[in-house]
Amino acid sequence: MSGRTQAALYAEIDHELSWSERDLPQHVRTKHVHRLHPYLGKFVPQLAETLLRRSLATGAVVYDPFAGSGTTLVEANALGIHAIGADVSAFNCLLMRVKVARHDLTALRRDLDRALDAPPADPPPSEWLARWYAPAALRDLAGFCSTVPGSDEPETLAVVASRAARSARLAAHHDLDMPRTPVLGPYACHKHRRECRPVERADHFLRRYATDTVRRLAEFDDVRTAADVEVVHADARTIDLPERIDGIVTSPPYPGLIDYHEQHRYAYELLSLDDRRELELGAAAAGTARGALDAYCDGIAETLARARPAFGPEATAAVVVNDRRDLYDEIARRAGYSIARRDVRHVNRRTGRRAGEYFEQILWLRPVRPRRGARAA
Repeated sequence: MSGRTQAALYAEIDHELSWSERDLPQHVRTKHVHRLHPYLGKFVPQLAETLLRRSLATGAVVYDPFAGSGTTLVEANALGIHAIGADVSAFNCLLMRVKVARHDLTALRRDLDRALDAPPADPPPSEWLARWYAPAALRDLAGFCSTVPGSDEPETLAVVASRAARSARLAAHHDLDMPRTPVLGPYACHKHRRECRPVERADHFLRRYATDTVRRLAEFDDVRTAADVEVVHADARTIDLPERIDGIVTSPPYPGLIDYHEQHRYAYELLSLDDRRELELGAAAAGTARGALDAYCDGIAETLARARPAFGPEATAAVVVNDRRDLYDEIARRAGYSIARRDVRHVNRRTGRRAGEYFEQILWLRPVRPRRGARAA
């Protein structure tokens, strides 16, 4: 981050927003539905909860224009805050709907048992699937998925199938986030610290995740409230919003870091989901050349500007970013906001095998209101 040393950032840390691995172990970060499906680049739920508590009251309406895996929506509901989440990814919206919906767990268990007992089936025609799965594993997944259309809980079964498909790929156990090529023979496994072999079947993953899914949905039932949650599969630059929202809590994609559609390619191929990757903002495939960064800034500014007319008089936007390229001062200005405050959050752990530390900033944005008596341009 230009002009700001690491020592200066340490001095600005908000310790209520920063947790060590010991303070916040994985099983706490992934409570109830937050671990319904792995998701790279996930918003920490305790951070979303803290930002919601600081900026919104029970009964308010929060909007997340980059809703991702639904962390803001889940935490808002638990606090009695109504929530709207938008995302361009069909997989993300599927996952969010399953997390926040009310489920008939008795019917779900019945349908899962039926799906688990289904015989292996022919998979959908896909060169990608054929390349990334052993034939028996792919037939296990296809058999399970054949029961989805007749289920009372089709989306929940689809999420279980996707989670199993992620684990059953011909990928090294330590490289499930973004494997580059299929593993076709024995390999040195950094996760298990021994030699492992490629996965041959998917049935054991399906059974494990079916049980875990029911448990996690039941756990969220214990903390959910009657607050409304709406999931919108849309480009947040063009979404139609309600007349009023009381705030934004969001973590936009970071430029050039993650391809969110490609991260869950197995789900798109197996479940025939609508692929809109050309609308992703900041996709890794776009890179970080000047033109890509300009397009990213345009998209984030358009998204924030789209929400501004719906802001109530006291509304603020809490935007979690790692703004090491100093893009957000200009983004905020172009979107019609001022940065009222910056909080610094120290992050000293990463997902997967990545290590190290870095800093995030929480930018508190307020719409720039026309001065009383000022003429419109």
